[in-house]
Amino acid sequence: MATTVTLEKCGHNHGYKGLDNCSFCPGSQCCVEGGPDCIDSVIDMDSVCKRVAASGLGVAVSVSKDAGRYLCDFTYYTSLYLSHGRSAFIHVPPLGKPYTGEDLGRALQAIVREMLDIQEQSEAKINCQHAH
Repeated sequence: MATTVTLEKCGHNHGYKGLDNCSFCPGSQCCVEGGPDCIDSVIDMDSVCKRVAASGLGVAVSVSKDAGRYLCDFTYYTSLYLSHGRSAFIHVPPLGKPYTGEDLGRALQAIVREMLDIQEQSEAKINCQHAH
C-alpha cells in the first residue's frame, strides 16, 4: 500500500500469477503476448518528482519501477503498449493515511502540470531541431 504519492516509471509484461476480483489470470501470465518485457513512460518521472518535491506542497512524492504485477501494473503496461509509452500511472495512499483529499488533490494537480510542462518543453526542443 502506498504511503507516498508514487509515480510509476514503467510497466511490465510478465509475471502475472494472481487472480483478479473476477478470478481471472491470463494463462500466459503476461499482458501482451509477444510484447516487450518492460515499457518505460516517455514522461521523465524523475524530473516530475524532483520538481514537485521542490514546490513545497508537503506531500511526499516518489518514483517506482514496479507497480506490483497485479491490476495496476497490468493496466499500466497495457496503456503504455497501446499509447507507445505516452501514459502515466500514479499510486496514491488511502485518504487520511497520511494525507487529506485536499492534500492529494493539490499534489496530483501539481504532478499533472509538471508532466504537461515537461512534455511541452520536450516537444518544443523537437520542433526546434526540425526547424534548422
